[in-house]
Amino acid sequence: MKYSLGIDFGTLSARALLVEVETGKELASSVYEYANAVIDEVLPSSGEKLPPDWALQDPKDYLNALTTTVPAVLKQAGVSGDDVIGLGIDFTACTMLPIDANGLPLCFDPKWAKNPHAWVKLWKHHAAQPEANKINETAEKMGGMFLPRYGGKISSEWFFSKALQILDEAPEVYAAADRLMEATDWVNLQLAGVETRNACTAGYKAMWEKATGFPPKEYFKALAPGFENVVDEKLSRDIMPMGSKAGELTADMAAKMGLKAGTAVAVANVDAHVAVPAATVTKEGIMVAIMGTSTCHMVLGKEPKIVEGMCGYVEDGILPGFFGFEAGQSCVGDHFQWFTENCVPASYEKEAADRGISIHQLLEEKASALKPGQSGLLALDWWNGNRSILVDVDLTGMILGMNLNTKPEEIYRALIEATAYGANIIIDAFDSNGVAVNEIVACGGLPEKNEMLMQIYADVTNREWKIAASPQTCALGSAMWGAVSAGKANGGYDNIEEAAAKMARIKDKTFKPKAEAHAIYAKLFAEYKTLHDYFGRGENDVMKRLKKIREEQHS
Repeated sequence: MKYSLGIDFGTLSARALLVEVETGKELASSVYEYANAVIDEVLPSSGEKLPPDWALQDPKDYLNALTTTVPAVLKQAGVSGDDVIGLGIDFTACTMLPIDANGLPLCFDPKWAKNPHAWVKLWKHHAAQPEANKINETAEKMGGMFLPRYGGKISSEWFFSKALQILDEAPEVYAAADRLMEATDWVNLQLAGVETRNACTAGYKAMWEKATGFPPKEYFKALAPGFENVVDEKLSRDIMPMGSKAGELTADMAAKMGLKAGTAVAVANVDAHVAVPAATVTKEGIMVAIMGTSTCHMVLGKEPKIVEGMCGYVEDGILPGFFGFEAGQSCVGDHFQWFTENCVPASYEKEAADRGISIHQLLEEKASALKPGQSGLLALDWWNGNRSILVDVDLTGMILGMNLNTKPEEIYRALIEATAYGANIIIDAFDSNGVAVNEIVACGGLPEKNEMLMQIYADVTNREWKIAASPQTCALGSAMWGAVSAGKANGGYDNIEEAAAKMARIKDKTFKPKAEAHAIYAKLFAEYKTLHDYFGRGENDVMKRLKKIREEQHS
């Protein structure tokens, strides 16, 4: 029997999954919680307080995850590392870092450890918004260039926004960096000992296009002095397609992980994108919603289309032979977690503890007893800005309709409904711009945990929502790509379609819309859309003015 490994690097932890190649059976999994988690308040090396909108990570956590979780799953399953034919990894993106000529992160060097720009900038690092604004304004002045491919805007979360912030605010760090890398490619460098750059992050996060490559030097020169040669000096023009083999596991890493030296290592990938084939989707017209702390919405198509506010379309970016379309919501599970940690009274905490259930379970139970519209509440789901379709991290959250009788479960349900309305905005944007959404498959942590949430999504969107069978679709998807990188001759597969046919499944239970509920939600969604456009399209910039006042008080 042959096996493959998928390692999913998330926002707070990394998960390794050991999978039987022939059947997709998941034999064992292990989670490593990052010791430093999200560094958004104080820099560990110096105790320095970080400014607002910063989000960093410690790359030591990524290395510890590899050497902790992989031996654990092998031991748990009783499988020899010699029988693992391939492995693949995926990451949150854009998560990037500066490295030295030896491939080590600058933050490992005592000389740079106290400079926050030497650390990993996590996907939700939003402090590069001024640089994103400059990237967009400069592109518009030069004729639009690549902007239409990304729905009209480049995000502060993406690669060149963060790279330009390093140059602007810490030119000494930029100069010291031999290269700037996506964390997913950096981890692959540790695994295989060779530097590779994947087409997924290059296309979706770094303005690269298969047909034309990166934007011209003239564009980067217009952004800032010293940025003209950023691609040739700090990145690479050698971009590898999904499904190809990045290299083979080094003897050193093999020994640390309990695997065989020479094991195939797949080209690195992005968490949301690897979930698509793991949700059985290998054809156009089916949206995959990867629902966790944030949500990504992925659709395959046969030709390029311009969709407002999408995170990009990339040829071969998700699967070979397709244009992959991506949109996203930057605050979903984070939204609900914020509420349970900050806004639940002690009486609810006690009731949950007395009954031996989580606070989420208690709130779901109480909120499920409410009818659509019964609370009189309406929320905008922008606690972490808006990714799609407005692409504006300076937008903030809002709840309308509260009174002295408002209960926690009513707010909890309103927050869930808000994320469903946001998803509906995205679906409508795809549909109205020629990217068909004929079916929807959800995966990730939320569909596994909250049936009320999934029913609300079905009722709001008036569509059936199917659920991927694996609760660990990202890790499974990476394991599938690992099997493809090994190839059929070595016990794997020659393409992702073959792997999906054998290794991926959908649950029998689906969530179908209820006509009466949808009728109410259609009225509420119309109100949401009014508020969405009023606060999100510039008619009332009060959210940004409030944010500016807050920043002034922090300075």
